[in-house]
Amino acid sequence: MSVVIHGATKIDADGIVDDFWIAFSPQAILATGTGNGWYGWGTAPGATVVDATGRVATPGFIDVHAHGGGGHAFDDGPGEITAALATHRRRGTTRSVISLVTNPLDALHASLAAVADLIERDPLVLGSHLEGPYLSPENRGAHHPDHLRTPDAAQIADLVDAARGTLLQLTLAPELPGALDAIEQLTGDGVVAAVGHTTADFALAQAAFDRGATLLTHAFNAMPGIRHREPGPVTAALSDPRVALELILDGVHVHPQVARIAFFSAPQRILLVTDAMAAAGAPDGDYAIGDLAVTVTAGVARLSGTDTIAGSTLTQDAALRSAVFDAGIDPVLAVRAVTASPARALGLDDVFGYLAPGFAPDVVLLDADWVVKDVWAAGEPTTQTTPRTESARTF
Repeated sequence: MSVVIHGATKIDADGIVDDFWIAFSPQAILATGTGNGWYGWGTAPGATVVDATGRVATPGFIDVHAHGGGGHAFDDGPGEITAALATHRRRGTTRSVISLVTNPLDALHASLAAVADLIERDPLVLGSHLEGPYLSPENRGAHHPDHLRTPDAAQIADLVDAARGTLLQLTLAPELPGALDAIEQLTGDGVVAAVGHTTADFALAQAAFDRGATLLTHAFNAMPGIRHREPGPVTAALSDPRVALELILDGVHVHPQVARIAFFSAPQRILLVTDAMAAAGAPDGDYAIGDLAVTVTAGVARLSGTDTIAGSTLTQDAALRSAVFDAGIDPVLAVRAVTASPARALGLDDVFGYLAPGFAPDVVLLDADWVVKDVWAAGEPTTQTTPRTESARTF
């Protein structure tokens, strides 16, 4: 059984192609082309044909940093993860990394094991991300201070073992004792080491990247900014071709014009992420991140009673629109930031991120206002609830 989509404008990291068609099965993208070459595929027995005239076709979005959605938190177990992912999948995120906040070690072990179990049932889950517990107390953000730790080789080995090969990345502060050695340990185990929630300066961030860290967690947030005499970790990451940078484009975490500067400096190394907590795609109100209470007002999540931002209520489709409309990013680069660049950061760009034969059959159709209309993940349609009358400017 195959799906054939024709008449779309294709946008992926390879560029823009008009009158594009694509044929895919649940296993892989089978063929692509332009014009009427889709006829043979569309007349095959059992083929589903979709006329996408006036639509934009992109690869499925990849979110390497999210904590929940739809009123459900990833830290609360497999059932809650599945419910949260449904919210993001309707909005175009076809592959997800499950981010876990700082918690006691036994809770982290249990969460990592639960994600590993879930991956056996759900191939759309790529793996897990530990955001902590090795974070700076000064820049901990929405992470409980009682659960923060300094890196320990045996602890890290136990965390990696608990994940059974599914831990994809770990965020840590390089200024902590033993952190640079921990970066080497993680990369030796095939885990992406990310710098974040840190007080590190430019030189220390450079040292972390030289030891093997290849990602900057939510750039500009929970770290020193760019000052003319103190360039800080963001500048170190922007100037290092080995390093990718996460950006949260929700109009709160990073100003669109600052995002524009980042794209200009590192156009193929920007990853749009949501850092979404449970309130993404859900009403304002009271929520929790780990053990901490969160209040969401006008779509902005903060630790209750404080001004501290506590994740976001963002989805990847809104982040993409913000990149295109607010920051004025070239559409090819904006789409790359939610597709090929995240895949590359995880070492998976030979499987995900392009609309080309042999790649994963993850496809998103958007209208002219960049509102998601249809989504296929692993060749299967997801439930689509976005009405045609929805404004494209929902960020």
